[in-house]
Amino acid sequence: MMLYPPVAELVSKTGNRYQLVNLVARRAREISANAEEEGVILDKKPVSAAIDEVYTGKLTIAK
Repeated sequence: MMLYPPVAELVSKTGNRYQLVNLVARRAREISANAEEEGVILDKKPVSAAIDEVYTGKLTIAK
């Protein structure tokens, strides 16, 4: 089974899996809270949106 985006590429953008999971979880909670606050129905799941943001470089870890 092929995963998109590849996990190895996501990990390379964050440093390690632990940071990746924490970054994605934190951003997914923000996306979910903002959508609920504004009464917006999301087209995709918050975790998927957060993963896409990491993959495209929109979301990074401050070093």
